[in-house]
Amino acid sequence: MNRRAFITLLGGATAWPLAARAQQARRLGMLIGYAEKDAETQARLAAFRKGLDALGWTEGRNVLIDYRFAPADPDQAQQFARELVALRPEVLVGNSTPATAALLHETHSIPIVFVGVSDPLGSGFVASIARPGGNVTGFTNFEPSLTGKWIELLKEVAPGIARVAVIFNPKTAPDGGSFFLSAFDPIARSLGVTPITHGVGDAKELENLITAIGREPGGSLLVMPDAFGTVHRQLIILLATRYGLPAIYPYRYQAADGGLMSYGVDTVDLMRRAAPYVDRILKGAKPADLPVQAPIKFELTLNQRTARALGINFQPGCSPLPTR
Repeated sequence: MNRRAFITLLGGATAWPLAARAQQARRLGMLIGYAEKDAETQARLAAFRKGLDALGWTEGRNVLIDYRFAPADPDQAQQFARELVALRPEVLVGNSTPATAALLHETHSIPIVFVGVSDPLGSGFVASIARPGGNVTGFTNFEPSLTGKWIELLKEVAPGIARVAVIFNPKTAPDGGSFFLSAFDPIARSLGVTPITHGVGDAKELENLITAIGREPGGSLLVMPDAFGTVHRQLIILLATRYGLPAIYPYRYQAADGGLMSYGVDTVDLMRRAAPYVDRILKGAKPADLPVQAPIKFELTLNQRTARALGINFQPGCSPLPTR
């Protein structure tokens, strides 16, 4: 895996006149499992549009994109998936596991490109990684082995931790959480850390769990790659800071927002890489023949300001996130 750091410049959405909707324009639908106004969401969409533009597809000129946003809400995602399918796009893009599941529930004929799905096999989206079959292919973001890496990094930075609670919502996490949890208990115990597994369904349950962890010394948090953790990241970061809990997150933007550290895939690059698959499908390729692709860029990010607040000193060789 290439572990390099990247800086993303966020741009605003481009408006285009109704008259620009040429009759011959191709139609796409995008179901995003995150909040529309989230800066991370907008960065991903900008990367996707830029990727399309580089291939000759310009939004408002020869391609129309219908967007729907369902932040960690499977029921809303299902409703929006139904709306998008009714618009009869040529290709659908699903960003998150719940978004992809909702789209696939509505259609087995319209091609679907997923982005940021951890376990497409276990979720039943594809028949195999090399030959997906059906109408779905796309880009994964994590492997279950990373559970061990997250705990090891957390223990290295905060060696005094004695307990680690994994944060996830069974309704939105890959395979209900089992995809990452299978390795969680044995790895945590092998490192002398007591594992705590308790799924949460809403913000109140999340607050109750973190408060309970924070009442005893030696607690820490592992935030699972789950749309729920992204949507509620500000609350998680706030509570982790309030109770002095070291926490590791799967995405750089969570550390940039105040989380202690993150290790995971470059989500913006992943969305950019989806554009060529959409291009190939628009030109006649079948999703069944396009292999599912794994991420190629991973980032380790450490937040200096949060570390100082927790009394943590980074070891030599780390690449901390500059304070702003």
